Amino acid sequence: MTEIQRPGALYQQVAAAIREAILSGEFAPDSLLPSEAQLMARYQVSRPTVRNAVAALRAEGLIDVRHGKGSFVRSDGQPVLTIERRISRTSDGQFVMPSGDVWTEAEQPSTYRTRTSKITGHFLALDEEEALFACDRLLTDPETGTRAMHRTLIPFEVAEGIPSLAQEPGKAPTEVYRTLTQDGHKLWWSETVRARMPLPDERTTLQLPDATPILHLSRVTHGADDRPLILEELRVGADRAEVAYRITADKQTTRRRPA
Repeated sequence: MTEIQRPGALYQQVAAAIREAILSGEFAPDSLLPSEAQLMARYQVSRPTVRNAVAALRAEGLIDVRHGKGSFVRSDGQPVLTIERRISRTSDGQFVMPSGDVWTEAEQPSTYRTRTSKITGHFLALDEEEALFACDRLLTDPETGTRAMHRTLIPFEVAEGIPSLAQEPGKAPTEVYRTLTQDGHKLWWSETVRARMPLPDERTTLQLPDATPILHLSRVTHGADDRPLILEELRVGADRAEVAYRITADKQTTRRRPA
């Protein structure tokens, strides 16, 4: 039995005591938390107090509730999936991504028309409310069950110059790359990664535990004169996946010395 003698609301005191037990290793990662009855007896508090304490720790991301199984200490291990973000090109002009064979489409892609927001417009160097083609894909990794949400955004002004792209804006990204290349574009890519808390629909779709951030990757395909051509967004749970990049040194521009 652990006596609670701390300032603050009683449930906060219990939450602090459980937190200490987790951080000290007494309650190990992935282990089942003691039952409500056991916690009530340990801390000599009521059931509502224990429930409020556990809810607070869930909100912090220290505890994961698995329906029908109980409350578990959140794992502090490595993500189960590494997503490599390299792009390769074969001798016959096909584009290949290392993780391309990992994902399967859980649903039929959804293609629709939309407009730029302040954020997407920034990536595409467009004003807000510019017309776009969009294609949403829900992807899964069959080995780990990891889910990812992928979106491709193609400005109308890009698609209108390439009839096959305007007719099929829902092509897979590697096919879009090939179509752009066949139209004469020499492509290069830039990508940013940020972590943020998910929106309600993202949390549901990605099947995320409480207090779990997502990784939000934004990849821009550039063409001639560094012009942004398309934007891809990939969203995946930060508890499930990590991203890896191959980094090579750019050639430094040779400076001409004055004669």
